[in-house]
Amino acid sequence: MNSVHYAKPIKLIIFDVDGVLTEGHIIFGQDGEALKAFHCQDGMGISLAHKAGLKTAIITGRESQIVHRRATELKIGDIHQGAADKVIDLHSLMKKHSLTLEQIAYVGDDINDLPVMVQVGLPCAVANAVPEVKAVAKYIAIRQGGNGAVRDIIEYILKSQNAWDKIISEYMQKETFAVTQ
Repeated sequence: MNSVHYAKPIKLIIFDVDGVLTEGHIIFGQDGEALKAFHCQDGMGISLAHKAGLKTAIITGRESQIVHRRATELKIGDIHQGAADKVIDLHSLMKKHSLTLEQIAYVGDDINDLPVMVQVGLPCAVANAVPEVKAVAKYIAIRQGGNGAVRDIIEYILKSQNAWDKIISEYMQKETFAVTQ
């Protein structure tokens, strides 16, 4: 399947958290807070998406201060936690940003992501997603959730939009400039 066609119009990328931005392990600390580990390359990918003008959002069924903190660090524009019905949040984001479904990508890994995935223009799965999610995905990351899958998907979208080379070139010029100063 040629998913480049579906990646070109994307203006918003929505991420699930557990199993997508993290490996999916839920570890409870002594005080009861769930601990989560995030991959730094996913964070860089999200920053590059923003540099290219893409918007990002999170829709997750769980609630966590750690997710809020990481999303704030990454300047993720919309954070929807405790989502009982992810489709409601999808349509809220679509309306807020005046987007069509074809302009939205969603990254999921499990059954609860399917209702959103079947609606968006570019449904994406992490490499270790369940078979049902992979079956509806138009792009499947080569990496597993929490291990750079989000970065892989963002690179794919940016390359499909012919934005990757420009971003890397600008980044290198910025870095070269900073080093020579």
